[in-house]
Parts: sequence; structure tokens; C-alpha cells
Amino acid sequence: MCINYNACFFYSNVEPKKRRPIEEQEYEETPQEKKLRLAKLYIDQLKEEGEFVLTYFSNMISPQLEQKGKLQRPIAKDLLPPDASDIRLLRGHKLPITCLVITSDDKHIFSAAKDCSIIKWDVESGKKLHKIPGGRKGTEDRHVGHTGHILCMAVSSDAKYLATGDMNKLIMIWEAETCKHLYKFTGHKGPVSGLSFRRGSHDLYSASHDRSVKVWNVDENAYVETLFGHQDAITGLDCLSRERCVTTGGRDRSVRVWKIAEESQLVFHGHEGSIDCVQLINEEHMITGADDGSVCLWSVNRKKPLSTVKQAHGCHGDAGLEQPHWVASVAALQNSDTVASGSHNSLVQLWKCAQNFRGLEPLFSIPVPGFVNSLKFSSSGRFLVAGVGQEHRLGRWWRIKEAKNGIYIIPLKRRAPNPESQ
Repeated sequence: MCINYNACFFYSNVEPKKRRPIEEQEYEETPQEKKLRLAKLYIDQLKEEGEFVLTYFSNMISPQLEQKGKLQRPIAKDLLPPDASDIRLLRGHKLPITCLVITSDDKHIFSAAKDCSIIKWDVESGKKLHKIPGGRKGTEDRHVGHTGHILCMAVSSDAKYLATGDMNKLIMIWEAETCKHLYKFTGHKGPVSGLSFRRGSHDLYSASHDRSVKVWNVDENAYVETLFGHQDAITGLDCLSRERCVTTGGRDRSVRVWKIAEESQLVFHGHEGSIDCVQLINEEHMITGADDGSVCLWSVNRKKPLSTVKQAHGCHGDAGLEQPHWVASVAALQNSDTVASGSHNSLVQLWKCAQNFRGLEPLFSIPVPGFVNSLKFSSSGRFLVAGVGQEHRLGRWWRIKEAKNGIYIIPLKRRAPNPESQ
């Protein structure tokens, strides 16, 4: 037998590897344990970045749904009736409020009234920031402002311009920040009853009792075009981002969607009385109110209402001669399932739109004494503003003496979210 002594010598000089104590050994996790650990880290990261995820959804996905008119945020189920002590009344107008708007940042409210005045309010403090006094009839040449009842107003989405329209057929453009008068649009042959800026632009749409819709470019101080179609005085107008607007035709009992670029229109019928107010919920759905006491929910894809609530604010009058309370104003929290209506039964009624806008369900009512002539939700949905007066904004058929001319800021309280459901 041959023995390799060199090999034996080599192996004999190699020191055996020392074993580390058990506590120093690295723990080797199994694949299942690794998956569990990474999942926990991911969940913790989501909790920390939850706000970012919501912001991403709002900024990236919501606008796409909004453009398609398919966004319906479920908010109504969480709303609670406000406490009477939390509702604020701001007074400054001598006569009934006729219209109001809220800036997109929810910081300011503009209101107008039958006394021809305009007031800019600070929402947080409730203070008057600016007041443009109304003038007397016959002082049009020297007075800077309105000398006729103001019927409508609109503020651009960037809060640069304020537009107001009156009984004297005039549209006035103001610098929203300072309330400085910029210029005047003439052209309508009847009282200006509706105004709205297209969102993200300074294109202004106006409607009038002369049955026409006009388009203006406020940046250029220019008239663009006129559209015709209604058979009676137009009583309301609204628009969002698309190059189209929606109007109500009063006694012609029609709602019309105007496609400005195509110079075409869609006609809708459903109310039995004069349709006096309209508001878009999203690009494809809208809410209207009429003097027959009904509130209707519409889709631009159907000629008839998706849902109609008759006698939405009840009736008044002697037995056997009851008449429904006129619906004088409607509002919609945009891209949600929440809308509101106002009348002269001294209540603001909130409604929930059913899934896919297939119905209207009453949520709760808020006591507001007087004629609710104008309603607007804040962009954030944190509050609702009601413009109230002793008389209807379009006439003097009734008078509620105990009512106060002013604007009510109504906070919208919500239920605390359930952590388990989240």
C-alpha cells in the first residue's frame, strides 16, 4: 500500500473551522415567512401613503371619469343633519337675495339681490370684504354698477372674473379679487337670466328672456355667437368643462343641452309647469326644478327624466285648493350622489341620487325661513349656501314677513368613518 505522506502533512496543517455560537448564526427565513414579512411592510407603507394614493386617484383617475360623466362619489350616506346653532346667517342686502356663487377654493362667496348690490364675503370670518352698491333707475350713465335687479352671476374657475346679469339686459364683468369694474356686455334684448363660465377657461355663456344663448370671450372682451331654440324665456343655465351648456326654457317646458362647437341641441321634456332652475351633477346628469313643485333627475342620453319627485316641497293653500310649493332653486355637489332643492316652504331639502342616477331619495330637510332663491354647494362639499329672501327672486307673488334677507352657510356634517370598513 502506497501512502502519500505529503498529502497527510498538508491536511494535518489545516485548522478546523470554528463554529459560531448559536446566537450568532444568521436566521434563514423560509419563502413563506419572507412573503409574510414583505406583505406586512407593504401594508404599513400603504397606511403611511394612503393620502398619496387618494390624491393620485383624485388627480389621475377622477378627471377621466368626470369627463365621461360617470363619476358618482357616494357621499349622501354619510351626511348628517346640521345643528341649528351651527348655521350662520350673513346679512348685508336690504332686499331679497336673488343669486350667489362660491369660489372654487371655498374661501369667498359673492351674493346679489333685488337692491342691485353685490357683496363679496369671507367664508371663514363671515365678514364683508367688498360691496358694490346698486344704483337708482335713471343713473345708468354715471353709476358704476347695476341699476336693475340682478338675476344671475358666475365666477370663473380661477377666480379671476366675476360676471353678473340684470333685468336691464346687461352683463357686467368684474375683477373678482378687488371687485373692480372691467367692462360691460350688451346684446341681449331681454333680462339676463343665466350665466356660467366654462370650467378651466374664460368662455362665458349667457341666457336671457329673449330666448337666446350667447357665447362671450371675456379675455378678449368679445362677443362670439348666438344660439336660438327655446320657445319661451330662458330661466336658467349651467355648464361644466365640456364645450356645451344646459338651459331651462320656462313655460316651453323644455330642457336643452347645447353643443356649442357643433351648433346643435338636444331637447328634453318632463315637467308639467315652468322649469325655473337647473344644475349639472356631472357632464351627463342634471337636476331641475319647476313651479309645478316637481324635481327631476335627467341623463343627457334620455329624452325623459330618469326620476321625478312630485310635490317635492309639499303643498299650501286651503283644503281643496292646495297648490304645490314652487321649486325656486336646485344645487348639486358635483360628481357625487347628493343634490338639494329650495322653495318657499322655508326648508332646504337634501336628496340622494340612487345608484346610476336611477332615482331620488329624500335625506333630510334644513329649516331656512323664507324663499330659498339660490343654492350652491362648496367644491369640497363641506358646506351648502342658501340665498334667502322675503320674496321670490322673479316676482312679488307672496311675501314672508318673518324671513330675513341674507345668505345662510349650512355646514354639512359627516359620520365618522368605520375603520373596519376602511
